[in-house]
Amino acid sequence: MGDPSGIGPEICVQATRALGGKFKLVIIGDLGVWRKVASHKSHVTCEFVDLKNVDLKRFNFGQVNAEYGRASMEYLDKAMELLRKRQIDCIVTAPISKESINLAGFHYSGHTEYFAEKTRSKNVVMMLVNKELKFCLVTRHIPLKEVAVKLNRAKITNTITVCRKALTEFFALQDPRLVVCGINPHGSDNGLIGREENQIIRPALQALKKKFKHLDGPLGADVAIGKAKNNLYDCVIAMYHDQALIPLKLLGDETGINMTLGLGFVRTSPLHGTAFDIAGKNIASPASLIAAIKLAAQCTLNQKKA
Repeated sequence: MGDPSGIGPEICVQATRALGGKFKLVIIGDLGVWRKVASHKSHVTCEFVDLKNVDLKRFNFGQVNAEYGRASMEYLDKAMELLRKRQIDCIVTAPISKESINLAGFHYSGHTEYFAEKTRSKNVVMMLVNKELKFCLVTRHIPLKEVAVKLNRAKITNTITVCRKALTEFFALQDPRLVVCGINPHGSDNGLIGREENQIIRPALQALKKKFKHLDGPLGADVAIGKAKNNLYDCVIAMYHDQALIPLKLLGDETGINMTLGLGFVRTSPLHGTAFDIAGKNIASPASLIAAIKLAAQCTLNQKKA
């Protein structure tokens, strides 16, 4: 249920009420915190794994706190244990606080990096999805000034390869159509506005186009995303974080989902943070979490059929 001090517990309560009869849901968290946001008349209608790792006497919502960061990481560790034991099929994560987990001594920049380390997966890719668009990111949580420096052919090749496999395996698309964004305005106008397209992106795509059909780019991000929105492509390969997040959130924040590819199993999460400012008030929307649960279930079923 993510950081216990954030909105994770309350949106989990609401999601189980909405979906409890459709899936076998297993909540990993602290039952005492759960009960603080559940109605006194509300019973736990799903399986609950209570780690009892929050001091309820001192507990408050909406706080950056090392204890809560440690608790949220212990929930993830338990989820991985259940997955290894085949007691669950996939993982849906509520938001964690990067500040809190770092205060607790866990130096990850997000869930993606945690899962990559725990599964020893070298080729993980962040996919972002809503009802209208799918994105895969070549770079993730790094400063914007480092994007061009860290961009290379290997990262682009890996992102496209992992993305294409996931679209086939998880989304049942037999011949997915991908478009690749440039990093510079207008895709650099053939080298007039930056060199990355001609020196890095285009050579990577030339090699991949020999293996994969329906791979276009690099195009200016505005053009590529516009074409994808008009259903000319199944997924957009974005060079950096906000190149994907801004259009995705503008076109459907409440249906937005984060998905980690390359793990061997399905992991999704809602496309928002801990929202400490409103945590514990039961006003947070569970829509993105509900969408993440539905997508995780559908992708897992598709994976089993593949």
